Amino acid sequence: MIETVLVANRGEIARRVFRTCRDLGAGTVAVFSDADAGAPHVREADRAVRLPGETPADTYLRGDLIVRAAVAAGADAVHPGYGFLSENAAFARAVQEAGLTWVGPPPEAIEAMGSKVAAKKLMADAGVPVLPELDPDAVTEADLPILVKASAGGGGRGMRIVRTLAELPDAVAGAAREAQSAFGDPTVFCEPLLESGARHIEVQILADRHGTVWTLGERECSIQRRHQKILEEAPSPAVGPDLRERLCRAAADAARAIGYVGAGTVEFLLGPDGRFFFLEVNTRLQVEHPVTECIYGIDLVRHQIEVAEGARLDPAPPRPHGHAIEVRLYAEDPAQDWRPSSGILHTFEIPGTDERFAVPASYGLRVDSGVESGGEVGVHYDPMLAKLIAWAPTRKAAARRLAAALRTARIHGLTTNRELLARILTEPDFLEGRTDTAYLERHPDLTKPLADAEAVRLSALAAALADAAANRESTLVLRHLPSGWRNVPSQPQRKSYETPQQKIDVAYRFTRDGLRAEGHPDVVCVDAAPGTVTLESAGVRRGFTVHRAGDAVHVDSDLGPVTLRAVPRFVDPSARIAPGSLVAPMPGTVVRVEVEQGAAVTEGQPLVVLEAMKMEHRITAPAPGIVTELNVSEGRQVQAGAVLAVIEQENPQ
Repeated sequence: MIETVLVANRGEIARRVFRTCRDLGAGTVAVFSDADAGAPHVREADRAVRLPGETPADTYLRGDLIVRAAVAAGADAVHPGYGFLSENAAFARAVQEAGLTWVGPPPEAIEAMGSKVAAKKLMADAGVPVLPELDPDAVTEADLPILVKASAGGGGRGMRIVRTLAELPDAVAGAAREAQSAFGDPTVFCEPLLESGARHIEVQILADRHGTVWTLGERECSIQRRHQKILEEAPSPAVGPDLRERLCRAAADAARAIGYVGAGTVEFLLGPDGRFFFLEVNTRLQVEHPVTECIYGIDLVRHQIEVAEGARLDPAPPRPHGHAIEVRLYAEDPAQDWRPSSGILHTFEIPGTDERFAVPASYGLRVDSGVESGGEVGVHYDPMLAKLIAWAPTRKAAARRLAAALRTARIHGLTTNRELLARILTEPDFLEGRTDTAYLERHPDLTKPLADAEAVRLSALAAALADAAANRESTLVLRHLPSGWRNVPSQPQRKSYETPQQKIDVAYRFTRDGLRAEGHPDVVCVDAAPGTVTLESAGVRRGFTVHRAGDAVHVDSDLGPVTLRAVPRFVDPSARIAPGSLVAPMPGTVVRVEVEQGAAVTEGQPLVVLEAMKMEHRITAPAPGIVTELNVSEGRQVQAGAVLAVIEQENPQ
C-alpha cells in the first residue's frame, strides 16, 4: 500500500495528483525550483523539497535530485505527471532502484516507446498501421511537405513543418535545439505531412499487471497551434462505432506489444478516407485526460496508483456518458504569433466552476489550474495556466457551457488565448464537427478580440468613470459631489487610454441632467464606483467591472474583456525608445543572432532567436533597413523591453 507520493512535476498536474492522493488518504510531497518557491503546488503538499536553480535542466529534469528528495521526504512512491521526466526510462529505473514504487509503466515499455523511430518499427511489426520514417539527410523534393519531429518527448516542441528543401537544415537544427532543451535528447526524424482533412485522434488505455487492458474510447485533439493541442474532446465527432472499434483494437494491440501497465495514450493520425496511422504511444498521463474521466466517470490517477499497488481492473471498463470538451488556457497572444506572456497574474477567477481537479457530481464545469490570483508566471516553463473542461449531455451543450465560462472569466495581468478559445467554441465549422489539424489556418479571424471597437470605447468610458469614483472616494472634502462638478459648465473631464491598436480619448462631464460623454450621446451613468460601473444605452443597462494594476486597466463585461493602458499626461523623455528599435517581447535567452551590425536587412528577415517558455521565438525586421545597433550576443539573458537591435530605414518617410 502506497502511503506517500512525491510528484516529480509542478503546476497543474502536481495539484491534480495531490487531489487524488488526498481522496485516497495518501501523503504528498512536492519538489520545486527557486522560480516555483511560492507556487500553489508547493503550498498544497504535505512536504516540499527544493531543487536549487530555475531552469528545467537544473531542476525538474534532474532525476538524481528528485530521487534524493523522495528518500529524504519519506515518500514511498513517485508519480511523474507529464512532461519533464515522465517518459524517461532511466528515471523510472532509478526510482525503482531506490526502493520506491514507480507510478507508471514498466521502464522497458517507456524505453520501447521513448524513441519515436524505434516505436514505429515495433508497431509495424505488431500490425499497427504507421507512416514511413524519413531520414533528414535523405529527404528529396518528392517527399515534401514533411514534418520534422523530436524522437523523444512531445507537446509540440522539437517540431517543424518543411515545404522546401532550403528550409530543411534550419528546421532540423531548430527542432534539435528545442528537443535538447525540453527533453535532453536532440534526436529528430522526418515523416510525411498529411495536411488535407487529417485529424489527430488518440485512444486512452489503462492496463494492469494481470493482463487486462482497457481502451476508454477516443479523444479528438485536432485543433492545435505550433503542433500543440489547445482543444480536446471526447468522443470525436468524426468517429463512428466501426472506426472506434478498429482504433481501440489497434491501441490494445500496441499496449500488449510492449507489455504496457498503467495509464497511457496511443495517438493516431486519421485521414479523411477513414484510414489511420500510428503516431506514438505516450507512456504517461495526458494533459487532456479529464475529458475521458468525465464521460467515463473515473479517476485515472486513482487507477494509476492502484495499478501500481498491484490491483486488478474490472474485466470491462464502465460505459461512457455525454460529451466533454477541454480547452487549454495559455498565457500567450494568438494575434502575435502565439507570443508567450509572463509576469504577475493579478486576477484569475472562473465563475460557475463546479469542481476542481475532479469529475463533477453531474454534468458541469471542471477547472484544473496551476495558478491563482496574485501568482507570477515565469519564462522557464510551459505557459499553460489552466484547463477548463465542460461535460454535458451533448457536444453542443458542452461547447456552449465552456464558451460561457471563458467569456465570463476574469483574467488580469497577462495576455491569454481565452478569446480565441471562446470564438472557436461558437464557430459554425467547429459546432458541426468539421475540424482537422489545419483548422486554425482556415480560420485566421478567430484571433480577433471578443470586444469590438464600440465595446472598447464604452469600456474606456467605464474605466474613466471608475477612476474618477476612486479619486472622489479618496478625497477628504466634498467627496459626494460628482467628479469634475462645477456651478457653471466648464471643460469636460479628460482621460486617455491605449490599446495595442489605438489611442482612446474619453471626455465627459456631469450636469444636472446626468452624464454627458462625448461620442456617447445616449449613454446614461446609472452608478459608478471604483470597481464597478453601470451604464445604460438605448434602454439597456450593462455592468462593467474595473480592475487597476499599475497603469493597466482591465474592464470586464458581457461585451468582452478589454485591457487598457492609462496614458500619463507627461512622459519622461528618458523612457522614450529610439525609432527603429526592436525590443524583446518577453524575457528570454538569446540562442542565435542571425545578422551583424551594419548589415542590410529586408522586411520579415529573422534577426534574433530567443528561447522562452521552452520554445524558440524569432524576432524579425519590421521593415527594410540597416542594422545600426546590435546589443545582444548568443547566450545572453534579456528582459522584456530590452532593445535588441536598431534598424534605420533606408528611405524613411
